[in-house]
Amino acid sequence: MTARGHDVAALVLRATLGPMLVAHGWNKVAGPGGLTGTTGWFEALGLRPARAHARMAAVTEVAAGVGIAVGAAGPLPAAAAVGLMTVAARTDHRGKGFFVFKGGWEYTGVVGGAAVALAALGHGRYSLDGLLKRQHAGTGAALLAAGLGTAGAVALLAACYRPEPKPAEPAGTAEPERTDD
Repeated sequence: MTARGHDVAALVLRATLGPMLVAHGWNKVAGPGGLTGTTGWFEALGLRPARAHARMAAVTEVAAGVGIAVGAAGPLPAAAAVGLMTVAARTDHRGKGFFVFKGGWEYTGVVGGAAVALAALGHGRYSLDGLLKRQHAGTGAALLAAGLGTAGAVALLAACYRPEPKPAEPAGTAEPERTDD
């Protein structure tokens, strides 16, 4: 790939991923239900305190999206995106399979993977980092984004994820164990 092709690829990826993250973060604040609805959703997911997590998720998504869109701060916005998607995959999409239309982790996996790919690619010359001649790219940047994002998510979940236990199935409603003689 030529240098120009590399820079265009980074720009297209940033122009796709960044605004999408901004929109998702803004929706947590100004979408149907606003922060009150997001707080209730996070409470139901088991994130405690839900009000703080609703605000933190919205701010992090908007900030990561802006950082990615303008191409600033090297792999750090990508790390934030990985952290957000890891928490979402664990709290809201876990156990629902792959496809997002069934509540699965497809969306979170694609966004997290795209963020790590962008960290590896770098923001390119058509970015704030490019303008300031502060390029961070390659395997180290990708590992930093993946590792920092995942570590942040694991720490947050360990400290703040307290889902309600699922009620046990009433006796006699489970499918009988199958035996093949």
